[in-house]
Amino acid sequence: MNIKKYEAEKINDPTGIIEGDRYEFFLELEVDEEDELFSEEGVYLKVIFAVEESGFRIAQYQFYEENTNTSLDFEMEEEEEQAVLAYCGEHYKEVL
Repeated sequence: MNIKKYEAEKINDPTGIIEGDRYEFFLELEVDEEDELFSEEGVYLKVIFAVEESGFRIAQYQFYEENTNTSLDFEMEEEEEQAVLAYCGEHYKEVL
């Protein structure tokens, strides 16, 4: 699984209940044909990325089939999750 490109935006919390900042990332993925996650339609990953005083983390994520926006019931492996965390950590400051 490789990240080809992304879109992201900061999520506003008008209530002030959530501590820190949240960002919504849409990561377009390149998935090997041999991977069970592979789809002819393409696959993307929606990530809610949390930035807090103690650091940052993935608050939530979901895989989707790109052309149909159908939710896919898969979990990331530990190394994939670490790669996505690092990627979002590198790019969240670019979001206006």
